[in-house]
Amino acid sequence: MAVKDENPLVIAGKEYSSRLIVGTGKYKDFAQNQAAVEASGAEIVTVAVRRVNVTKPDEPMLMDFIDPKKYTYLPNTAGCFTADDAVRTLRLAREAGNWDLVKLEVLGDQKTLYPNMPETFIAAKTLIAEGFKVMVYCSDDPIAAKTLEDMGCVAIMPLGAPIGSGLGIQNPVQIRLIVESISVPVLVDAGVGTASDAAVAMELGCDGVLMNTAIAEAKDPILMASAMKKAVEAGREAYLAGRMGKKLYADPSSPLAGLI
Repeated sequence: MAVKDENPLVIAGKEYSSRLIVGTGKYKDFAQNQAAVEASGAEIVTVAVRRVNVTKPDEPMLMDFIDPKKYTYLPNTAGCFTADDAVRTLRLAREAGNWDLVKLEVLGDQKTLYPNMPETFIAAKTLIAEGFKVMVYCSDDPIAAKTLEDMGCVAIMPLGAPIGSGLGIQNPVQIRLIVESISVPVLVDAGVGTASDAAVAMELGCDGVLMNTAIAEAKDPILMASAMKKAVEAGREAYLAGRMGKKLYADPSSPLAGLI
């Protein structure tokens, strides 16, 4: 029997049945990307605006394979290192596709791809003032996360580990503190490497997980996408069920009293 989730994922007023968001980069071709998205069950896909083909209209395009009428396209600012670049990129996205739900990321440097939080604050403030619904990639800092929520961001997306690293959730305590202090959805963004990492994020109480490289660079991306779908669902159910307490000593499943 399916477990009823009394608190479905709602982002900017829209309800989603899947808590997994997937990217559209690093796949060998659009057909493989399409198959992975379908296997993942995701309803939201991220699109790096700065990498979209706009100069060669005769070549295949993402929209030919992943229908924007079926999936929510989430334009993001991958590759932006200043607030100005990020804001300009998302303005172009809105002009091109009339998208106002966006993912903001302003990166600090090429080596770590950690978020530049001062520039992120500046960009978020500008975009929100212009009517964008901002989902924001940020550091795993509860104070920064709360500041972004107070500014009006519709979802907070702390990194689990550096983008594309596959290291898994490195600071679970920080992620849990963010979950406890934020009322808008919290989604781990970056660092997931395999299904168990996604399950950990959900067991911490996150509302969802965003990933790209973990699926796209798996030996079998379609099979990994299916595994991630199941992991997110299992992690959510485990969180709702409430795990047992950890104990220092053994506790037998069968009582020792009254033995024959």
